[in-house]
Amino acid sequence: MNIKNSTLLIIDDVPANLMMVCTFLNNTGFNVNIAESGEDALEQMDYTIPDLILLDIMMPGINGFETCRRLKENEITKDIPVIFMTALSDTVDKIKGFEIGTVDYVTKPVQQEELLARITTHLTLRTQHKILEQQNSELEAFAHTVAHDLKNPLGGIISLSSLLLEKFDDWPKSRTHETL
Repeated sequence: MNIKNSTLLIIDDVPANLMMVCTFLNNTGFNVNIAESGEDALEQMDYTIPDLILLDIMMPGINGFETCRRLKENEITKDIPVIFMTALSDTVDKIKGFEIGTVDYVTKPVQQEELLARITTHLTLRTQHKILEQQNSELEAFAHTVAHDLKNPLGGIISLSSLLLEKFDDWPKSRTHETL
């Protein structure tokens, strides 16, 4: 996955914030979708799933905390990294965000280079996580195949061992050695 071609969703109720961040990220090479409310963002998930979400906390209607909680409860959107982008900078707010599933926190006014670094980091982590999941799946399939392929020869060995144990006392020594 080319990180620069990733699709980002910016959720903010302040048009000036949306335009500033959207313009910067578009110029950086990202595909950017916008939503002006939590409700709008959740509706957009029916049509397109972004690679990362930038989410304001203080919005009318469904605030950022509730929007994030709903995204994390949804099987389709639960793994999308969410970065809070907000003026709230109290530790309590940050911890609450991390507890409901945000991966990072950027305070407003947003420093563009910091935002870009955080986006790049989390997209890279998500890409690496997907690669690791795929490799684990392939490894599990390989292990299943190997286990299956080993059952036949091991089954024969187990059967012959059982036969030897049953007949050991009845057979002559030469027959036991031959069977071994």
